[in-house]
Amino acid sequence: MKVRRGPRSGLPVVVAIHSRALGPAAGGIRLRRYPDWRDGLADALRLSEAMTAKNAAAGLDFGGGKTVIALGPDTEVTPSLREAALLDAGELIESFEGTYFGGPDVGTGPDDMVVVRRSTSRVFCLPPEHGGTGSSSIPTALGVFASLRAGARHVFGSAELTGRTVVISGLGSVGALVAQHVAAAGARVLVSDVDPAKRASGYEWVDPEKALRTPADIVVPAAVGGVLSAELVPELSAPLVVGPANNQLTSEAVADELAARGIVWVPDFIASAGGAVYTLLREVEGVPHEEANARVEAIGATVSAVLDSARDKGTTPLREARARVAARLA
Repeated sequence: MKVRRGPRSGLPVVVAIHSRALGPAAGGIRLRRYPDWRDGLADALRLSEAMTAKNAAAGLDFGGGKTVIALGPDTEVTPSLREAALLDAGELIESFEGTYFGGPDVGTGPDDMVVVRRSTSRVFCLPPEHGGTGSSSIPTALGVFASLRAGARHVFGSAELTGRTVVISGLGSVGALVAQHVAAAGARVLVSDVDPAKRASGYEWVDPEKALRTPADIVVPAAVGGVLSAELVPELSAPLVVGPANNQLTSEAVADELAARGIVWVPDFIASAGGAVYTLLREVEGVPHEEANARVEAIGATVSAVLDSARDKGTTPLREARARVAARLA
């Protein structure tokens, strides 16, 4: 791990590497506000570990890492400050000499990667006109949808979503695409977001504070992590929880509490892997679009295998998924 105050921006920049056992580390560049910069450091450590699990479970020959640019609670992000912070992040990434690659994450996108590339070539997801594959939101949402259908087959006996009620908490770039997939499959879609402007999405709206507690067949955490806690579990009514938000559990013990209530939770590092799978296959291995998309949709088969194995062994999906990751890392 390296922590540096950006020479251009003056902002704390953290690059955390969790594992390079399978290959160079890969993980996004997050630009986010934190109460204290040390909270950003802790976030980088958690997220880098999640990226190790995500890449290993997806069969990718990459380890886990994460970059965090920690904004203060009141930092005004001007265009010049944003550019300076991205250049600082690229410079720190370059210091790892090809053992870590970055990409878009919360607060950054493909256009930002064009700026980062001015400091380092170790960056993915540039816009297509700059030689990259662009936003990873589309394949991420495709993988979540495949996971959701696999979870539905396991819980309800059918992958069909017609007539099911699905609550999506977080209508960002990935959540909005998941909503489109689910609505097209015939489900009733309820959405929530901290941005009230998202009410204009055309879907039924629920208060963000009540979203996860809303009676539904499936709940999709698609915003920030740390939303599934021991206090929340008794209030959940949906028998299936699956979504792209990273680090959804406040602690791994919550997975046991969910299972004790008969709630199936699909490990987030499996459900959210579509973007990583597509990007790394396309940009590193040169795999054609159709083949990369097929690998993303195969996440559904991985989810089915994990859920079935957990049921047969009398354990939780999280323990089964962790065991698979450990075996691959070993």
